[in-house]
Amino acid sequence: MPLPHLPRPRVVRVRGRSMEPTLAEGDLLLTWWGRRARPGRIAVVRLPPDADGRPRPLSIKRVSRRDPAAPERWWIDSDNPREGVTSFEVGSLTDDDVLATAPARLWPRPRILTTRHTR
Repeated sequence: MPLPHLPRPRVVRVRGRSMEPTLAEGDLLLTWWGRRARPGRIAVVRLPPDADGRPRPLSIKRVSRRDPAAPERWWIDSDNPREGVTSFEVGSLTDDDVLATAPARLWPRPRILTTRHTR
């Protein structure tokens, strides 16, 4: 009998400033790969290719809400309004593009990453 699909823990490092002030470049996060997203949570996402068709790196973003026009898809935001790619630039993402959730920062100051209230 096959085992059920279980979320897998992994440590990831934050790159860039799009999640400031919540997260800073170099922070280490505990992530759960395969865990479903929930509104307001931080997640590892796969963004669509850029305007020239080049793939983008995996990104840390806040999953804000379901897309009102396509409820099976997610809107993503950055916590820093001056930096980062959001759904306003790339559109909403599928469940398959939300790869992992990040419940905690491990370094430099360990803490639980709380849910931000979203519309």
